[in-house]
Amino acid sequence: MTFDPGQLGQSKADLAERLREMRKRAGRTQVWLAKRCNISQTKLSNIETARITPGIVDVELILRALDAPQELVAEVTALARLANTEWQGKRSSWRRGLEKRQAELAGLEKEAEKLRYFLPAMVTGLLATPEYIRASLDHSPVDTSKTVARKLERQAVLYDTAKQFTFLLTEQAVRWEIVPPSALAVQIDRIASLSHLPNVRIGVIPLGVPVSRGPMNTFTVYDQRLATVETFTGRIVFQDARDITEHLEVFALYERHALFGNEARSLLTQWAQSCRP
Repeated sequence: MTFDPGQLGQSKADLAERLREMRKRAGRTQVWLAKRCNISQTKLSNIETARITPGIVDVELILRALDAPQELVAEVTALARLANTEWQGKRSSWRRGLEKRQAELAGLEKEAEKLRYFLPAMVTGLLATPEYIRASLDHSPVDTSKTVARKLERQAVLYDTAKQFTFLLTEQAVRWEIVPPSALAVQIDRIASLSHLPNVRIGVIPLGVPVSRGPMNTFTVYDQRLATVETFTGRIVFQDARDITEHLEVFALYERHALFGNEARSLLTQWAQSCRP
């Protein structure tokens, strides 16, 4: 099934309708199907009315119980995967107010215990200086003053030692000059400083390191339950376990090629010095 952001909102209703139709065509009641799938009848009812979105495992159990043909299994499984994906367009974020997006991110960070950030292009707000944050929002056609403040407030989460953070940055991300060289030096110094926090691991991947897979997108994985991927026009939120697992595997690949600890700080110091006159 081709990914189309415009389909995402409708896919949940389509999935619910398809599962309901399949059960009725098979001549089965909700009570019978719920028992066969070892789920409550209330949950099955909520699935069939699109009040909740079933995970891939639930969908596979239902399809197996209904003895669905293979071609239908493939179609409905693809629909379920689409239903577990959310599109958040950039223009929609602008209309709602960028500070609301910061509140959503703060909520995700509050709930998660292990957070992984892959940053191939720019520094994320959690690691950024105020000047860097303001420069990164220059393209936004809205008032960004509240967003800058909220991004800075969010940085307090780094000091919560109950959480573990891993940031992977390419050399391009660290050295991308969206601020003047003197300000970039301060930004790089901040990254090096935060790497001393006991619950924060910061890895850098210098140019010239051979990696078999190109760094296509910025992405974040929250525990093993959700992954967000940044694009130019918006953000994709994955909740399908297979999508999350694949992003964890990509993250692990780059993690194996990154430098951490004193080696990373030594490189960061060199890059910061190169920005100073």
